[in-house]
Order: sequence, then structure tokens, then C-alpha cells
Amino acid sequence: MRNLFATLIATTFLAGAAQATTIYPLDRATVLTGSPFDFKVEFNSVVKPEDVKVTVNGEDYKAVFGSEPEFVAEEKGKEDKVLGSALVLRGLTIANAGAYKIEVSAGSETKSVTWDVYGTSETPKAKNIIFLIGDGLSVAHRTAARIMSKGMTEGKANGRLNMDEMDRMAFVGTSATDAVATDSANTMSAYMTGHKTAVNALGVYADRTPDSLDDPKVETFAEALRRQTKKSIGIVSPAEVEDATPAAVVSHTRKRGDKAEIVGMLLDVKPDVLLGGGSAYFLGKDTPGSKRKDDKDYIKLFQDAGYTLATDKAELEKAAGTNTGKILGLFHTGNMDSTLDREFLKKGTVEKFPNQPGLVDMTKAALGELSKNPEGFFLMVEAANIDKMSHPLDWDRAVVDTIEFDQAIGVAREFAAKNPDTLIVVTGDHTHGVSIIGTVDDEKEGTEMREKVGTYASAGFPNYTDENGDGYPDKIDVTRRLFLSANNGPDHYETFRPKLDGPFVPAVQNEKKEYIANEAYKDVPGAVFVQGNIPKEGDSGVHAVDDIVLQSTGPGSEGFKGYMEQSDVYRVLADTFALGVKQTQ
Repeated sequence: MRNLFATLIATTFLAGAAQATTIYPLDRATVLTGSPFDFKVEFNSVVKPEDVKVTVNGEDYKAVFGSEPEFVAEEKGKEDKVLGSALVLRGLTIANAGAYKIEVSAGSETKSVTWDVYGTSETPKAKNIIFLIGDGLSVAHRTAARIMSKGMTEGKANGRLNMDEMDRMAFVGTSATDAVATDSANTMSAYMTGHKTAVNALGVYADRTPDSLDDPKVETFAEALRRQTKKSIGIVSPAEVEDATPAAVVSHTRKRGDKAEIVGMLLDVKPDVLLGGGSAYFLGKDTPGSKRKDDKDYIKLFQDAGYTLATDKAELEKAAGTNTGKILGLFHTGNMDSTLDREFLKKGTVEKFPNQPGLVDMTKAALGELSKNPEGFFLMVEAANIDKMSHPLDWDRAVVDTIEFDQAIGVAREFAAKNPDTLIVVTGDHTHGVSIIGTVDDEKEGTEMREKVGTYASAGFPNYTDENGDGYPDKIDVTRRLFLSANNGPDHYETFRPKLDGPFVPAVQNEKKEYIANEAYKDVPGAVFVQGNIPKEGDSGVHAVDDIVLQSTGPGSEGFKGYMEQSDVYRVLADTFALGVKQTQ
């Protein structure tokens, strides 16, 4: 029996070793015809080039791919550890649609993958696409935004959000190639390339080498537009423009933190309108506030390329009235403030950056500029602070930013009403573990806040009002308010109240570098200690694996239906613009 067990173990090990080879693009990849991508084979051992056999649908790959690859005899990892041999072919394109089976062998190592290479419509279905991303947008955010903004009477909403008025809907899976849980980089990258990738990766397949900039690349949507069309490109976000979601439109890196390098990638593609935060990565190292390690002045480089610079709301309005054709708006050294802080409480960093434009302002400016192009445009608009406020469990700020996001959707809908050849897509990139479970009623008797939580019939309805009709609640600290609760997070104190003094900081590090509950909230009357359920190195709530909702309207929207992977969304976008067909001379 012992010998049999040992034999089984050995057999299993050898079988696993024989399948250790990795091929990029991965199995079941979807590839747009004519779209450049990098082909790579990673062998688990050092092999001889003459022992390597690669076939595509049974034919020698060199004949099918039409290019000679680079053979790396010994690919090195950290501390020059030999990882095995590799085969690399950069910038490969496949002209003909169809199913492709790639088979690789070298000695005892074998591997096969299949790719679905697809074409598109011969002619575009839409002239423009407005792609609106609520980063971290969950169903609870939407529901809370509707109730806070529109109100509810006898169980029926008193109004609809703009996102409620989309014609078609789909559910989208968010998982990465290396984990069921995901981040904004992988998910937005899949939207913008048609290829799923690993957590933290943008526009590449994450390979085994330590260099974050040498991984196998896939073409981004912006690059495809530059290659096949004369359309304009716009990127709008209150986050740093180098942050994962806006960066995914143009970038190629294994590490989303390569923000200085991402600025260079933005300049390479040159989106016609680029609006958001993150000026610290545009400034040379000797400039106060710079986060670069070199002396490159990217603001000057963008200006030299014909961009009008805007650094606050007034300058954006002025820039939008010019005819330069290109606007670079950088309104913060880091991430811009949340809507609640920027417009109502004047907290956060508003004192330092007092005249930041909002998402609605930036969307209007972008549409005004991009729509001057008779060939059309692609505009990506991100509501980044839904996510950035959900991480620290600051639900009121997250919901108010959801309302602002919905108002930006309203701007898009107004544009589409006058320009019906426009596809609008509204979705998130991932969700958060948050639900509305009822209300908190300050007028209930007692001092313990948890006893003021109303569930089921005792919840009643919140008493938000919007007397000035701006779409935002006049107050968020009303006496009976929605109670949003997270299913994950670090140790923290639940106060059952909005954080009016500034964004919530639920946890801080102790001497052991563990995150513990922030005792600044301990003495808030009625505060309750909540034991965390994530590892102690985490300081905030994490993303959920739940599917996200995608809604759309306009020409091409019929492609969004049922369950989809993020990579499937790219396919619909590509088909809407007919990116499989050259539209330039």
C-alpha cells in the first residue's frame, strides 16, 4: 500500500510538471482580428530551442504567425534565479477570424490553449461611445442614492435615477485570472482590452518575470482607436489620472503602482481630453509636491503637444471655450475630494484645493470638446470616489458620490438625446460588501445607538429632503437615515452617524504594524466596537466578488445581455465602432 501511495504521488507530480508550461494569451482568450498582442511561452525548465515545437491548428506557428520569435534560454527571476526558458513574439496580429488551437511541447512539457479570434461589423453602429464607470458601484449604492436623492413614499420611489432609465441590462463577472476576488486594474483592463488579467495588472498578461513593464502586452481600446479610426478620446476621473481605472484606457504594466511610467503612456496615446487629479506624477522631481524620481516635466511635454492646461474649475471653463482641441486638466496633486467634502462640508483637502471641478463639470467640458470631432469620440468617465469612500466604510460619502455619478449620467443622456448615434454604457468595475438593512432613528428612546437601528417594520422610511431641488439631500445627518452596513472590514467603531468632520478612518496601525480600531471614534456617544473579519494587515473594507450590473442604451446596446465576462464587454464596444475594419486613409 505504501509503495502504491508513493507511486501515485510521483505520477501526480510528473503529470503536474508536464503541464507547467504557460502560454500567453491564456486559454479561452478572445482576440480582435488585426489587434496586436504579445505571444509568450514560459517553460518550467531550461530547454533547447531545437526541442521546442509550437503548432497553430496543426501547422508550424512560424508559418501561421509569419514572424520569428525571440528564444530566451534562461529567463531570470529575483536574485537571478533561473525560472526556465521562454519564447517571445511581440506585436503579433491575426487577420482571420476563427478558432485557433496552439499546442506547445519541449521534452516532457506540453501545453495547449484555444483562442477565439473574432471580427466586427463592417460599419460602425454608433458614432460616439460614453462609457461611465462607477468604481465599486454596488446595488446598495444605487438604492441608497435613489432614496437619498428622490425620496420614497409608501414603499415606492418618488423618482428615478438616470441610470434607472437605460434600455438594456447585463450581469458582469469580475474575477481575475489569478483570483476570484479582483481590483479595479484587472476589471477595467478587461473592459479596455478584451483580455482578463491578474490583480493589479493593466493591458498585459502577468508573467513570471520581476520586471513590471516587460509582460506580454495586449492592445488597449484607445490604441485600437488610434490605429483604426480618427475618433477623439477622453478620460475623466476625480482620481489620479494614473490610477487603475483611467490608466487602463491606455496602459501596459504588471503593477498599477507604476504611476510615473503611466504618465508617459498617457502622453504616448495622447487622449484629447484628460481630466482629473494626480499632478504630482507630472512634475519633475525638483518641483515641490512631485512624486517622480526623474526631472521630466510632463506638464510641459503635454503643453508642447498642443494641450491647454487647466488647474481649477475656472481654468477648465476657460479651456473648454478655446479651440485647441486638447485639454489637460489636473486639479489635485493626488485624488480629488469627494462630492460631500468638495461641495457641502468643505472638509478633506478642499482648503488646499478650493476650486476643484466636479464630475458633472468635467463631463460637460469633455463632451463639449470631444463632440467637435466629426468622426466621433470615446469618452470614459469614472466616479472614483464611490470606491475610495467605500473602502473606509464611509457610506454617506460613497452614496453622495453615487448621486453625482448619476448626474453625470444625466449629462450623457442629454447629449445622446441630441446625438442619437451615441452608445451609453453605465456599469461598475467591481462591487463592495455593503447592504442597506434599515434605518437609524435618533428619536428612538435610549442612549445605545444600536437600539436605534430599525429593521423590518420598525425601519419606517428615512426623512431626507431636497428642498432646493439640486438632487442631493439637504442634510445627510437627518434624524432618521439609511443604515448601510459592511459584511467585511478591519476592527473599527461603528458610530451609526455620518462623519461630518472629514472622511472616516476606521483603523490605524499599532506598534506591531497591525491595524486596530481607531480610538478617535471610541467616545462618540453610542459607538459600538466591531471586530474585523479580514487579516490585520488590512486597514479598510475590501471588494466583493458579486457580479456587477451593466446598463446601456443607444446603438450597439443590444450586445449587452445575460451574463458576461468583463472581456466580453470589450467585444461589444469594438463591434459598435467596427474596430476590425480600418476607417482611416
